[in-house]
Amino acid sequence: MTETAATVLDGLDAVRAAEGTHLGWSDWIEIDQERVDRFAAATGGPATADGWLTLALTNLFMPQIVEVRGVSMGVNYGTAEVRFPSPVQVGSRIRGGGELVEVTDVGDGVQTRIRITVELEGSDAPACVVDALSRWLP
Repeated sequence: MTETAATVLDGLDAVRAAEGTHLGWSDWIEIDQERVDRFAAATGGPATADGWLTLALTNLFMPQIVEVRGVSMGVNYGTAEVRFPSPVQVGSRIRGGGELVEVTDVGDGVQTRIRITVELEGSDAPACVVDALSRWLP
């Protein structure tokens, strides 16, 4: 697993300056049956690889894609749009890429919209595309 994020931003001005840029990619991970079964047991949901499991893994990918330093706190504020263009099967490999599509000043901090595209190895269509909202405070 990657030790440092693909992109490191130092402070809110660096976050603002990165608006419109691609932040990089996470490591590839294999979706094996054990991961699917653990997710199903934890959520009480079905033992399938696509959908909610793929969305949940974006939280694993985010710190591999971007790290913001020089702030007192980063908060997962939620998600905006979520799409699942292609199903994920057991045995597939996926990774997440991030694009900082929007930065908005909020009080003393900023809110970012980072579009995480979950790439499905060997597929032209992504497995999931989610706009993750985060708040960064000075």
